[in-house]
Order: sequence, then C-alpha cells, then structure tokens
Amino acid sequence: MAELIIAARQGDLGHGLTVQRILPYRKRRMVGPFIFLDHAGPVTLPAGIAREADVRPHPHIGLSTVSYLFSGRITHRDSLGVEQIIRPGEVNWMTAGRGISHSERFEDPSAFTEPGLELLQSWVALPAEDEECAPAFEHYDASALAEAEDDGVWMRVVAGSAYGLTSRVATRSPLFYVHAVMKPGSRMSLPTGHAERGVYVAHGSIEADGATVPAGSMAVFGAGEFPTIASQTGATLMLLGGEPLGERHIWWNFVSSRKERIEAAKADWVAGRIALPPHDHDEWIPLPGDSVDPPKPQPLS
Repeated sequence: MAELIIAARQGDLGHGLTVQRILPYRKRRMVGPFIFLDHAGPVTLPAGIAREADVRPHPHIGLSTVSYLFSGRITHRDSLGVEQIIRPGEVNWMTAGRGISHSERFEDPSAFTEPGLELLQSWVALPAEDEECAPAFEHYDASALAEAEDDGVWMRVVAGSAYGLTSRVATRSPLFYVHAVMKPGSRMSLPTGHAERGVYVAHGSIEADGATVPAGSMAVFGAGEFPTIASQTGATLMLLGGEPLGERHIWWNFVSSRKERIEAAKADWVAGRIALPPHDHDEWIPLPGDSVDPPKPQPLS
C-alpha cells in the first residue's frame, strides 16, 4: 500500500504558463534524492506572446536540474556559456554545485504550438560531498536513453537504472527516473532495489494495491512495498526514486544540507557574485522580496 498519495498544487509562473507542483510537499519533502518536481502544461500560446513566458536568468546551488519534455521546445542558456535547445525525449542535466545561473527561453516559433509545451522539471539534490562541486551542464539526445516495450507498456529510462535498463545520463547518487506509457488494461511493477520510490501520473489514471491514483497525483512507496500498477484507461507516468541523501533545506532555487549555505547564496545573488549567462545578461529574476538593480555580469572563472 502507498505510504502517501500527493495531489499536485496548482501554480502560475505568469503569462499563461501554469504548473502542477508535486515536490516538495509538506508531508514528504523528498523521494530518494528528488527534491522538486513540476509538471508544466500542456499549454498552447499564440506566437506573438509566447516570449512573455520566458524564464529570465536565475540562480541555483546544491542540486542538479533535470529538464525533460513531452512536447515543445526550450532554449537553455547558463553562466558557463552553454546555449542548448531541448526537444521532446532529450535531457538537459545542469549541475549547480557551488553556484550557476540560467535562463529558459521560448524562442522557437514552435515552442507552444499544438500539442503545446509540456515539461517535467525535476531537481535532484547532490550528495553532501558534491554540494560545492564545479557547476556543469550536459545535454543528452534520445539515443542516450534506454527504451523497451513489453505487454502494453513502453518505457524510457531517463536517468539511472531500472527494469534491467541503464541510461547513459551521468548521476552522482543511486536513482532512477523513468517515462512510461501504459496502454489501457496493461499492468507493470515498480523498480526494485531502491529505498524510496514514487510514481507520478501525468495523464490517465492507475490503480495501485486497490487505491486509485488520478492524473496530477504521485503515489509514494517504500523499499518493502511491491505494488502492481494497473491502468484500465491507459496512463502516462514518471517513475522516480533512489537512495535518500539526508535532510536538505530548500529556499527558492537553493538547496543545501546547511541552512547557513542558503543564506550565503542569497547574499551572493544580491551582490552579483553568481555570474549571469554571458549571452543573456540584460535582465534577471531578483531575490524574492528584493528590488535592487541587477548585478553587473561577472567574467567566467
């Protein structure tokens, strides 16, 4: 039986870009190393106003951001000088470490055209010994992600290992992240070998040990639970989990095992000590509650 079923909270990032926020949740901050999960869209916007939904440069520390699209296009730029378009079935894995900033822009005219933009954005906390690592970015095309199909269930291992498959995406702790599509009437099991596991229902609905889990909800299971997942309607799922890393503090875009490190990151962003993307530095997102002028772009170190 599920330890907990989390219903997503609705959020609005502005200019028509809405999200369902699953993690963190007040009764369950993390599932394995996953500390954040947003499901955006699907949303369509006219080409003339799509750019208004751009996410301006903003900072991160102590985590890896994982961007995965069902549909649409996004242009990523970061303070390392990376510029990368992400398309459906690809992965952008950005490791913030001691500090990075990035933007997400909707410059491609097809970014919000039918079937609309649909994005899964997750954050993976870093092990304590890696929280101050050098920032890095890696892009992986679909060929790096292992796929399989059997008994009415298609799956793609976005990161980690599950069901005997391993993604080529590099991770810093044991985890799994799987995109699965179940045909009506199909059944599947959860990956074993991990202390904490969750299944988020993006579309459709599932039954797990007699409990119905509708779209926009996540069921969380422990290592000793072996539910059979069934779907009479068909479903699109994101399965995730791994080994817990210990307590983490989260404030805005900052994650750390130490509260004082988050306070330092706030000061660094206000003072301009976290560099802005060299090709996207004319605007930024200020610290919540702050209204000072943006910092001058800093040279890459």
